[in-house]
Amino acid sequence: MDSLQRKKYWQENLKYLSILLLIWFLVSYGFGILFVDELNAIRIGGFKLGFWFAQQGAIYVFVILIFVYVFLMNKLDKKYKVNE
Repeated sequence: MDSLQRKKYWQENLKYLSILLLIWFLVSYGFGILFVDELNAIRIGGFKLGFWFAQQGAIYVFVILIFVYVFLMNKLDKKYKVNE
């Protein structure tokens, strides 16, 4: 892979990372802290939604984002022919 291809590969990788980290920040900080009062009006299984996001939702979203990142990187690796 030449230097131009490596640069494009790395730029796409950084784009994926930025988007996924932004989602994680929004869920963990935004839903768990900033918007907790609005979300507490909604209940899931007897628990307030803001409480749920602060305690468990952010962790679940983080694990899902890990799987999404693996999927995206495998696709990116195949696109640039650097897969294993």
